[in-house]
Amino acid sequence: MLETLETLLGQADMALSAAQKKQLLGYVGLLHKWNKAYNLTSVRSPEQMLVRHIMDSIVVNPHLRGDRFIDVGTGPGLPGIPLAIVRPEAHFTLLDSLGKRIRFLRQVQHELGLDNVTAVQSRVESFTPSAGFDGVISRAFASHGDMLTWCAALPAKEKGRFYALKGQLSEAELTALPPGFRLESVIGLQVPGLEGERHIVVVAAN
Repeated sequence: MLETLETLLGQADMALSAAQKKQLLGYVGLLHKWNKAYNLTSVRSPEQMLVRHIMDSIVVNPHLRGDRFIDVGTGPGLPGIPLAIVRPEAHFTLLDSLGKRIRFLRQVQHELGLDNVTAVQSRVESFTPSAGFDGVISRAFASHGDMLTWCAALPAKEKGRFYALKGQLSEAELTALPPGFRLESVIGLQVPGLEGERHIVVVAAN
């Protein structure tokens, strides 16, 4: 597994420490173990988790700005946990409404020693942060409009951004943003070992 991870990181031109690689593999191990009872992801193979969960998450890192992020609808911690490992100087709030996912995330945090992660059980429309976030990240929302509408109060004023991880893009979705938002950029992502399109859509509040 370590050799596979190092090959994928090399293909993505990413350099990580031995400790970070160990944490990423530890996360895959925990996800594989807990998945049998908790059904956290449809991906069953640890090797496929490296591609579809780890690499698909961390290729986003160079495009994030700031040091305080929230991963909305994080599920089993994607992309929040892998990003927290590769971006240790930043803090990640992982928000999900299901208790079993939060229990898993707290176990991950404990076993991997992730001091820069806070797991919160809440629906996004009920969550009120103490301060705005530099980045609101989502990999799970069905529609970009829903993400922006439900998460409108989460980013910090002026510097806060929305980062939506998408596969194939819908032009209609991009041009039909809710009032008060503007499209800042659409960035194509290359995920080693993964077929199909991947993008990150960056949106700012007006």
